Amino acid sequence: MEAEGELLLAGGGHSHSLVLRIWAMAGRHWQRRPAARITLISRHSTAPYSGLVPALVAGLVGEQAGAIDLRRLCLVAGVTFVQAEITGLNLQTRELHLEGRPSLRWDWLSLDVGAETNELAGAAMAVKPLDPFLEWCRQLDQPNLRIKGGGAAAVELALALRGRGLKPELLLRGAELHLGSRAANRVGERLLHRAGIGLRRHSPAAAPADLACTGSRAPRWLAAAGLPQDQRGRLLTAASLQVLNHPGVFASGDCGVIAAQPRPPSGVWAVRCAPTLARNLSRVVSGRPLRSWRPQPWALQLLGDGGSLGPRPQAVAFWGPWALGPSPLLWRWKQFLDQRFMDRFSSLKAMAGDRPTPMACHGCAAKLAAGPLQDALARNGLGGGTPGSAEDAAVIGQDGQGNLLLQSVDGFPALVSDPWLNARITTLHACSDIWACGAQVRTVQAVVTLPQLAASLQANLLSETLAGIESVLKPLGARLIGGHSLEARNSLEARGTPVGLSLVLSVNGAVEAGRLWGKGPLRPGDGLLLSRPIGTGVLFAAAMAGTAQPQWLDGALATMQQSQAALVELLAGHGCRACTDVTGFGLLGHLGEMLAASPTSCRVTLNAAQVPSLPGALTLLEQGFTSSLAPANASALALLEDRVELQSPVDGARQALLIDPQTCGPLLAAIPADRIDAALAEMETAGFPGAAAIGQVHS
Repeated sequence: MEAEGELLLAGGGHSHSLVLRIWAMAGRHWQRRPAARITLISRHSTAPYSGLVPALVAGLVGEQAGAIDLRRLCLVAGVTFVQAEITGLNLQTRELHLEGRPSLRWDWLSLDVGAETNELAGAAMAVKPLDPFLEWCRQLDQPNLRIKGGGAAAVELALALRGRGLKPELLLRGAELHLGSRAANRVGERLLHRAGIGLRRHSPAAAPADLACTGSRAPRWLAAAGLPQDQRGRLLTAASLQVLNHPGVFASGDCGVIAAQPRPPSGVWAVRCAPTLARNLSRVVSGRPLRSWRPQPWALQLLGDGGSLGPRPQAVAFWGPWALGPSPLLWRWKQFLDQRFMDRFSSLKAMAGDRPTPMACHGCAAKLAAGPLQDALARNGLGGGTPGSAEDAAVIGQDGQGNLLLQSVDGFPALVSDPWLNARITTLHACSDIWACGAQVRTVQAVVTLPQLAASLQANLLSETLAGIESVLKPLGARLIGGHSLEARNSLEARGTPVGLSLVLSVNGAVEAGRLWGKGPLRPGDGLLLSRPIGTGVLFAAAMAGTAQPQWLDGALATMQQSQAALVELLAGHGCRACTDVTGFGLLGHLGEMLAASPTSCRVTLNAAQVPSLPGALTLLEQGFTSSLAPANASALALLEDRVELQSPVDGARQALLIDPQTCGPLLAAIPADRIDAALAEMETAGFPGAAAIGQVHS
């Protein structure tokens, strides 16, 4: 069924994570995803599982053990992933406001945006949201800690920090803990006493503290939205999880509460409501009656001691007015439940699974291989079929002011599902052809191919794409002056899958006549400088297989989004003689183009061990993952027997890195060898700490 509306999932909390899993599995009719264009928006690509946060703080589990990979979930579920901070929403225009990028429009909205710490104590670190708190914990080095709060979260975090060897103290507003019952309070105090954690009762509200764990409230930007809320800012919903008087808006997790059946914020309710939320989102999109969810009266709480009571971790259990423990058996039970929850996500297999097989990659890895390209050019008398016979951009004239006018074209099928981010990456990639010539970008034209969707969705996709292009051009003082739009046809696609979004850009630039850089000639005495790490091809191939670690992709995307425009003047100041951008043919292939534009006597000594790689790239190459263009790029390895000498032997992974196709890859520049060190120092200051000297030119 063709999508005819926008469904936004705001926030990557437990409810939305489980909804995505349900849609990804789609084992039953009610589990099928709604017939809408669906987008998940989250400030991070992973979501911490709250049940494992204390164990993570205590050092009992690794960081990855309690992280839900949202980007992978979205890939498997067929949902667009947008990594952005949500700053507000407008009910009248139906827009969700994001930091640093245009708002997103919605026809239906589901909110699972978590909570914030309700009351802060001076400069104390807030426990919620969790991500800043976990980063604070990683850098924690003070032995004594004052924790403001007396609820279950405060008690469990105090025990976790004690298990880590620190000396926490709880600051209570009153005389008692707040664990839900007298029995629970007694068990909690006994547990804290045995762990050597002090209680400071009747602590003043203004008492200084290091950590605030004082209950939670919904994010404050929700208060300005005009939606009905309780005293904690939580959105009031019906049993269908629809916000009262707003049938197109849903709320779950810590930011929502059923008005007729209020329950305290807890991960239990977020997990239990997920099946009903998944059903109702599908039903509201299709216009069918919604289902009701009735939460249970009490939620089981299992609090671990974080290893503070000895070599065998223990836990206590709270269920309404009853309390049990501490006991090692309860700890094992808690471990079992936590692991079972995480197994729901780790068992998912994205696309072809996790086998190291070449994927049909997108981005610049979707370009035609060098062999057929050169053959076709030769048959038509275009470039003679010789690699390196064409420059990164063509000189098309002069502007009457002594400047040469340049033009280039580049583009590819969407690399990421977020249209704005994809357009930003594609634009930076296309502009690099101009920068590699020593020029500055002036104007751009775009050809956008959109999938077959409802007209309103196509308008949204096009708008987000154009905004992504503009996010690159405006800081450059360049303009988008026109273009063309197309609707994809899917008659030739396998299995009837629609053609996705693609973007092609024609980029125009200008450079002083005496400053134009070509791919060559290289000269003996030149040093070769690479502006940043490589490895995007294998990283995104592994991402399609669901194998790349979230932090690896986050790092790659952050690198790819950095404009290299500033390097033009920097490299020129250090006597740049030749330059190219490393893209689809890989580092070795593009180095081969530079050599083809140089005298045959030129040779290069390449220090492959110094070639910088993006985190995770070498690991994946060692595991056998490759981009779909890499096998064709392997023809460039013949250079190693002819004009390129490796300074030292390299293993298979590092050799594979040399032919890995790049999207938004680095500039490869030749400058006088005696200027290399100064150039690298200046590049680090300019925000390119990954730049490296990788070789020398000699005869």
